[in-house]
Amino acid sequence: MSPAGPRAGRDDRLVVPVLSCLMVLLLATGWVVSGKLVSDTPPLAVAAGRTAASFVAISALSALRPRTWPAIRAGAGRWRAVALLAFLGFFAYYTGTLLGVDRIGASRVGLVVSLLPCLTFAIGIVAFREQAGLRKVVGAVLAVAAALGYALGEGPADGGAGGGVLVTGVLFALAGTFAYALYGYVYRRHMSDVPPIAALPAVTGAGTVMLGLAAVVLVPLGTISAGQWAGVAALGAVLTAPVFLLSHELILRKGPLFTSAVALTVPFLVRLGEWAWGEAPAPGPVDFLFLVLCAVGVWMTVAATPPAPAATPAAAPDVADHQPLSPAEPERSTS
Repeated sequence: MSPAGPRAGRDDRLVVPVLSCLMVLLLATGWVVSGKLVSDTPPLAVAAGRTAASFVAISALSALRPRTWPAIRAGAGRWRAVALLAFLGFFAYYTGTLLGVDRIGASRVGLVVSLLPCLTFAIGIVAFREQAGLRKVVGAVLAVAAALGYALGEGPADGGAGGGVLVTGVLFALAGTFAYALYGYVYRRHMSDVPPIAALPAVTGAGTVMLGLAAVVLVPLGTISAGQWAGVAALGAVLTAPVFLLSHELILRKGPLFTSAVALTVPFLVRLGEWAWGEAPAPGPVDFLFLVLCAVGVWMTVAATPPAPAATPAAAPDVADHQPLSPAEPERSTS
């Protein structure tokens, strides 16, 4: 990948919009495909197969770049950090979100996942003593409330389950998103000096082992057809792995909060995709209102705080020190 640090340059005027559109389209397509797959394939099997395919694709790409090999060995040597990252970012995240998709549908889970910057912001305040302004707190509350209203407002994805299934699906999705928010803090502490293209093979490999063992124990794998496995493999190699690389490149160029904010467009695109596929009715005005409110809330949370007037030489550094952390912050210093 490109050198460390946020990018700035003339090419960003073209490259950033292209990368953003590709990431959003791949993310939205991935959620729609996930929704189709978990309708007849156990979610844990989808999570395991998708992670395994991502691992193969990313490892193959890394193997073609000899200059990353020393960094790959360095990252893999930190086995405790690799195991924790794999659990948070793959086992817990994919299991939670796919179990949520199975219960409340892909578009609702996608909106819950779009709360990632808000949840990370909240974790920073509670667990890491990050300072917060009123605007950011109000924005986080608004985004969470709008997302929950959207997820719970129309009933279950299949139209036949009760409120308990709805609440369970939202909780699964929130748990997975919360785990991924913690993933960022762990990554920054243990992998900030390793480029993501070098760290991801070890982390995705460990995630594949965890999810694979769970699938072997808990899922009747013999009932899954070759066609279903092919769909899962395509999801991981063709959609999930490129999203990792695209999102990390955007993080390097524009920062993690920008990347998370761009991803907010994904749930609405997922809903349109489900509608086009015949899996959901057309979005109504209430859906659109919730999505707009969620977008406003996330913007309030992630928008940069204007620098205070420079009354003293120390004022500018103080503002920078108080910016909230994000789940992908470590990648800024290192796909």
